[in-house]
Formats: sequence, structure tokens, C-alpha cells
Amino acid sequence: MSADCIFCKIIAGELPCVKVYEDDDVVAFMDIGPVVKGHTLVVPRTHHENIMTAPAAVLKKVIAVVQKIAQAQENGLKADGVNITQANGKIAGQVVPHIHFHVIPRFTNDGHSWNFPQKKYEGGDEIEKFAQAIRKGMGGGLAQ
Repeated sequence: MSADCIFCKIIAGELPCVKVYEDDDVVAFMDIGPVVKGHTLVVPRTHHENIMTAPAAVLKKVIAVVQKIAQAQENGLKADGVNITQANGKIAGQVVPHIHFHVIPRFTNDGHSWNFPQKKYEGGDEIEKFAQAIRKGMGGGLAQ
């Protein structure tokens, strides 16, 4: 737990929330500022700032709950689809530094658009340079 983390305070019961799921490792609760009504946050009980610092075992438990919530949104809300997002770092849009996934139900006429403008690599070599840098960041060749 982190004393100044809003999600840790919610998990500890110090701040209110509307829970839709909880077990020994994961809590899912309604986002109070929904992108689309039904927007749910899924968080581990243990504090990890982002996806790079969270142990794989924690991520495995969280993503299993993300899947349950997505299915529940389709079944219970009759959602036509579901967006699942996760951000790491302020520049990426992470507001609360406690790893969490947004599970957002989507409806045909919900008025929300989630289209990213596509860009292009400059020349044939640029894409390979980015790939090389990523492989190097993993310690070398293709990782499994």
C-alpha cells in the first residue's frame, strides 16, 4: 500500500467506491468519471506504479478479472463491444500511479470515438531501427 495513492485508499476502505468485483488480489469498481457509463477500473490490491513494476503473477490475476468484467459488460449491459485500456506514465495519460485497467463498455450510438490518427515511418529503414531499439531493450534478439 502507498499512503498517498487514491486507489490504495479506496482498496483500504478509506475512500468510497462502488465495487463490482473483489477477491483477495484484485478489486474492480466503477469509474466516477466514466468515458461511457459502465466504465469500470480493475486494480490489484498490491501497489505497483505501472505495468513495468507489477510482477507477472499480479498481472495474470488482474487480466483474468479484466476479462470477467468485459464479459459482464456485454452480458449485463448488453454492450456492443468493449474497450480495454491501460496507461503507463503521465505522458501516456496515467493519472493515478497505481497500475489499473479501464474496461469501457461500448454501444453503437454512445457518441464516443476511439480512433487514433495513424502515422507513417520515414523510409524503409526507420521501422527496423525502432524494432532494433526495442529488441535491444529486451536484451538482444527476439525475445519469447
